[in-house]
Amino acid sequence: MTDPIADMLARIRNAVVAKHSRVDVPASKLKAEIARILQDEGYIQGFKLLEEKAGRNTGPRGIIRLLLKYGPHGERVITGIERISRPGRRVYFPRADVPHVLGGLGTNILTTSRGVMTGRAAVRAGVGGEVLCNVW
Repeated sequence: MTDPIADMLARIRNAVVAKHSRVDVPASKLKAEIARILQDEGYIQGFKLLEEKAGRNTGPRGIIRLLLKYGPHGERVITGIERISRPGRRVYFPRADVPHVLGGLGTNILTTSRGVMTGRAAVRAGVGGEVLCNVW
């Protein structure tokens, strides 16, 4: 797999459309940070890091279980999620040019020199970075 972040976002998108209560993705530090931001911004209920016993020639050493969130009548909290910067086309923005998602109603997730954070937090911290994805 050449883009594990796009795989994570596709799994979330598909699970939300199918109204699943949870979705499992292979673990990595970057994916855990993205899950933390999704939880902090209120897009998911929570997430757990589950450890897998390492066998012979196994792939990922753990799983991140995302607990998805829906409204009181079953409406989706995550209505859209898209990958912006990808391996074939990296997208960077300086602090002054970090874009707004849906006029400020959505969230963009950036990886910066100070770690993974939302676009609003990056502007407050005075740093720019690579835009990983947009969520609304």
